[in-house]
Amino acid sequence: MSILDDLKAAYPARYYADMGKPCAWYDMWSCASMDGLPAASTLFAMTAEQWTAKGGNTGTKSMAVENGALVDYAPPVVVVPLKTQATTAQAWIQQQANLTAAMGEVFTADMKAYVKAIAAIASGTDTTSTALPAQPTDVMAAPTAAGT
Repeated sequence: MSILDDLKAAYPARYYADMGKPCAWYDMWSCASMDGLPAASTLFAMTAEQWTAKGGNTGTKSMAVENGALVDYAPPVVVVPLKTQATTAQAWIQQQANLTAAMGEVFTADMKAYVKAIAAIASGTDTTSTALPAQPTDVMAAPTAAGT
C-alpha cells in the first residue's frame, strides 16, 4: 500500500478543519506522511465545495466549526476596561497640557471639566460612568486678566 492509500483510509473526506478558533485546514491527501497528523475523529470533515469556498489550497478564510457547521469566524471583541481607557486618555491630556503651557495659554472650561472627569474615572473615584466623556474640541484659551 502507498502513503496515499494509507491517507485515504485514515482520512476518507480528504479535507478537514480542526476545532480551533479560527480553525486550521488540512488537505490530508497531499501529506507526505501521517506522522504528526491529528486523528480524523478530532477533526471536522469538509466537502470539496467547502474547501473551495474557503479558498482551496491557496486561500484561507477565517472560519470555525460551531455546532457541527463550518461558519465564518469573527474574533471576539476585546473590551478595554473604562479605567484603562481613562488612563490612556491621560496621556493625551498631558500632551495637551504641555502644548498649552508652551503656548502661554490655559485650558478652556470644557477641557478642565474633561480633565477632572477623566481623572475621576482613572482613579476609581467615578464608578458610575460607563463611557469616557468626549474630548473637547477647544483645548486652549488665552489667559484672562484674572489668570484663569
